[in-house]
Amino acid sequence: MCRNIRTLFNFAPPATEEEIRAASLQFVRKLSGFNSPSQANRQAFERAVDDVARSARVLIDALVTTAEPKDREVEAARARERSAARFGRV
Repeated sequence: MCRNIRTLFNFAPPATEEEIRAASLQFVRKLSGFNSPSQANRQAFERAVDDVARSARVLIDALVTTAEPKDREVEAARARERSAARFGRV
C-alpha cells in the first residue's frame, strides 16, 4: 500500500492533522491515479483530500479501545527492523 498510509489510531501522542492529511493525500492519489492532478482536476482532487482527512479525523476520534496506546518510537524501530530484514541494510 502507499507508504504514508499508516495506522493512526491508538498512538501516544495521537495522530496529528499533518499525519492524517498525508495519509489522505496518498489515499486520493491511489484512487485517482494522479500523483499531481492537472489544473482541470486540482479543485476536485484537493476537495477529495479535505473530505477524506475530515472523515479520517471523525473515525479516529470515534474509535474506542481498552488497549494501551502504542509508543510511536517503538513502532518506528520495529518498522525499521522489518525493512532492514526485507531489503537489507543500506
